[in-house]
Amino acid sequence: MKIELWSDYACPFCYIGEKWLEKALSEIDGGDKVEIEFKSFELDPYASREVVSSTVDRFAAKYHLSKEEAAERIEAISRMGRSEGIDFRYVSTRYTNTFDSLRLTKYAQEKGKTGIITKLFDAYFTKNLKLSDHDVLTQIAGECGLDKDEVTAVLSGDRYADEVRADEQEAMEHGIHGVPYFLINGKYTASGAQPTAMLKKAIEKILAEETSAATSLDGMVCGADGCHFVK
Repeated sequence: MKIELWSDYACPFCYIGEKWLEKALSEIDGGDKVEIEFKSFELDPYASREVVSSTVDRFAAKYHLSKEEAAERIEAISRMGRSEGIDFRYVSTRYTNTFDSLRLTKYAQEKGKTGIITKLFDAYFTKNLKLSDHDVLTQIAGECGLDKDEVTAVLSGDRYADEVRADEQEAMEHGIHGVPYFLINGKYTASGAQPTAMLKKAIEKILAEETSAATSLDGMVCGADGCHFVK
């Protein structure tokens, strides 16, 4: 089985959804043999490389909320993250452009260092680091066993830019407007973060090649217009 997962490091539901998927696979016989491919999706391709606003101010402006209401929503999402064992610090994230972190991920996956995905999520949501900062990205890559000189060469140029753009073009072709988005075996889809039990059930059905397997699921998703809870 292959799961293609479109995601962005600035998306809180993507990090939570990754944890739910990880737990679901750990509870499935043969789950460790499932191939997962991280695909790029920029929530805001035009985001600045510098931090230009606080998370609360940005949230309030995007959703037309007071700062108090924005803080409450941010905390609600953070509680979800903390319930999954993540030291989730959404309120103090430093929002910047994520394109270089996505390019780095492509390089890391090519080298078999997929652990960088969780480290980059942690860098953003727990350590509150700038994912546009090449020094930050190089340090994280080094911790994953990647050659720092090679990483520097990747980040200083435009390597893997075409691969990131290809993922985003593919997302458009699939009609993907928000993330996380799961494509399983090229035909079964799950849009938005899915609770562990729901993911486990769907994946088990697909693994068993049951024709009754659900072909689509809807969950919490982040898109260009913001992040949305399931009603």
